Amino acid sequence: MRPPSEPEFVGRRPGPGPRPVPALLAAAERFLRVGTPADLTYAVTRSHLDDGRCVGWYGPSAPGWRVAVDAERADAEVPAALARRFGPADFWTRWTRAESLCKLADVPVAAWWRRHGLAVPPGSRAVWRTLRVDDLVVTVAFAP
Repeated sequence: MRPPSEPEFVGRRPGPGPRPVPALLAAAERFLRVGTPADLTYAVTRSHLDDGRCVGWYGPSAPGWRVAVDAERADAEVPAALARRFGPADFWTRWTRAESLCKLADVPVAAWWRRHGLAVPPGSRAVWRTLRVDDLVVTVAFAP
């Protein structure tokens, strides 16, 4: 797996608090693996892709924080109904972020859509990074 071409933080940068989380996000590509679900059995958390692959997080723990990942194929067509509802611009970036935050909040994505669309709720303490890994858009998110 090669490093992403232009990684950038999409979430807010955390203020004072546990220092491991910003460092883990900054180095996220080092802790992500792409393979089959069987290959990634021991990942801390995983995201399954529509083509049978899986993305797993193998980073160290950050005490007091939970981690989630979501990934999608960057060139996947945005389903028409979702494009109409949320707009096609930067769709997979927004989608993977929302999915990661849903996982951290233990909220079904349909409930999230009704409340927040693909946006981050006001007051969220979650931090995240969305990056390209080969042909994928991947968001790694942490929440206290």
